[in-house]
Amino acid sequence: MASQNPLFSGAVALTGASGTIGSATKQALEARGHRVAVIDRSDFQHRDQLIAKLQRLDVTSVISCMASRTGTRQDAWRVDYQAQSTLLKVATALEIKKFVLLSAICVQKPKLEFQRAKLAFEDELKASALDWSIVRPTAFFKSLSGQVSRVKAGKAFLMFGNGELTACKPISDPDLAAFLVECLDRTDRSRKILPVGGPGPAISPRGQLKILESILGRPVRMRAVPPQLLIWIANGLGLLGRLIPRLEEKAEYARIGHYYATESMLVWDSAHQIYDEEATPSVGSDRLEDYYRRLIEKSI
Repeated sequence: MASQNPLFSGAVALTGASGTIGSATKQALEARGHRVAVIDRSDFQHRDQLIAKLQRLDVTSVISCMASRTGTRQDAWRVDYQAQSTLLKVATALEIKKFVLLSAICVQKPKLEFQRAKLAFEDELKASALDWSIVRPTAFFKSLSGQVSRVKAGKAFLMFGNGELTACKPISDPDLAAFLVECLDRTDRSRKILPVGGPGPAISPRGQLKILESILGRPVRMRAVPPQLLIWIANGLGLLGRLIPRLEEKAEYARIGHYYATESMLVWDSAHQIYDEEATPSVGSDRLEDYYRRLIEKSI
């Protein structure tokens, strides 16, 4: 059994509460009797006001779920690094007890700007005097559900390559929220980087297709897309972006798409240069199959 500390008596500052993970985290905190101080993006405009707000609400710990909405260079460094860094400086000044950061498992192999921005802040947090936990989840249920409605409507399921290029252990919002909240008082998660996935074995896009076929009770058409197509698009838009700056942002979207089409969301074993399903921890009880079923039944 993991040793645990008493719950902190002060409020928990929560960022990113408007997102699906942040909203679930707020519910999990309140269910466990924590007072929650929601910090929105406008609070970062004036550092002194942010300090005053945290003092007034007697904040003693932080859970940060905020992230850039687009993943593009400017947005990533403004939110994933700079806003987080400001929050850390304020937390340090106020002698906050604990800082729990929601990061991402994809930072293990950084190729994109938002990953570099996240890692820059992770390094800053690790070097701080605060007690911290960095949580790196695998794929979310929501990120794997974009094709449910189109498949139900009889359209083809799109997959890159043969549908086995990548795999993940998807985790639900409530299960991830519970894990984040537990980091506040579990000493075995103190000052650690914590990769985490949902229950069950890793699943590929082809495995997702099989789940949908089972729920629908019929075969689903599949259409393969070469992942290299995204690189061609990114390169083309990147060249045009030299003349039309807004196209560079679209090029970054294509790079992000290619990354997720070719890299698994599992723990990366750098020694053997492989993604390791067994080394990727599983928590919670929610399964992707049940989530798909609820989405399909809801749309009937």
